[in-house]
Amino acid sequence: MITGSMLEVPPAGRSAVFAPGFGQRVLLTVDTEEEFDWRAPFRREGYGLSHIAAIPRFQSFCERVGAHPVYLVDWPIVQDPRAVEIIGDAVRRGTADVGVQLHPWVNPPFEEEVNIRNSFAGNLPPALEAAKFTMLRDAIERAFGTAPLIYRAGRYGLGPHTAALLKEAGIRIDTSVRALFDYSSYDGPDYSNHPVTPYWIDGDRALLELPVTSAYWGPLRRLGPLLHRVQRHTPTFFSGFSRLGLLERIALTPEGVSADEALRGIDLSLQADLPVLVLSFHSPTLAPGHTPYARDEAAVERLYEWFETVYAHLAARGVRSCTIADIICATGG
Repeated sequence: MITGSMLEVPPAGRSAVFAPGFGQRVLLTVDTEEEFDWRAPFRREGYGLSHIAAIPRFQSFCERVGAHPVYLVDWPIVQDPRAVEIIGDAVRRGTADVGVQLHPWVNPPFEEEVNIRNSFAGNLPPALEAAKFTMLRDAIERAFGTAPLIYRAGRYGLGPHTAALLKEAGIRIDTSVRALFDYSSYDGPDYSNHPVTPYWIDGDRALLELPVTSAYWGPLRRLGPLLHRVQRHTPTFFSGFSRLGLLERIALTPEGVSADEALRGIDLSLQADLPVLVLSFHSPTLAPGHTPYARDEAAVERLYEWFETVYAHLAARGVRSCTIADIICATGG
């Protein structure tokens, strides 16, 4: 069983308090990564980066709708000159932030066996997790000319030693916790009972956890974590509740979540006084044929329609975008 402060449900009193004028904001996070076959076993080579050509359109779109993307880049991305120039331009202009995302199977040093368990960086030996992270973090600072302050473990794979690693490296925000989701059947973390609200990892308030936003909707929403645990043993169990409209888990992502569902999730999150709504998706979805969520050009256009609808709704609710610096400042950093 995985243990550690970032993997355990935080004790009471760890919720982060934001400055009164902060209000409720939205942060758009992009898992900016290589293209690979999601249905195939993990491998170190054979990935693509052709979708990088689609990022300028996305960045222009974000600037038009008032979004401020955070590009959480991994090793193949930071090694690609095109990606560094495109993302770096937005970072230099102050219209985007850059952060760290660790895919251990494509990130040197290469010492571990490539398999599902080791795809969660937190499962690696501490020295190897640290070596991979440090190489990536330093490469990002060299490429973009700024020290990254936010981290997401690829596949949400935190481990018992990750918190100390991040604090030592000067990371101020972690956004690896996908609240209400459980990856333990793949030897990954179980976040099914973690809070959706931002909280401090420990008492020194050096590292803020900013969970990826999800919400339960429906008459049985208070039973969501319990029913999802039952689903581990009965895979079709939860889907029946969803079809009947009794319980639905809504992640704030355009990948597999309709705009109508996302609007319900947004309203639930705002009603719960969530200070920051964290949206997320994977950069290869910006071009057709690389993920299950964008198989063709029409699906890519639907992704843009999703963002158009969501950001119009957020604007109507008075929710503005924020930056990493805004969050750090508002929490007393």
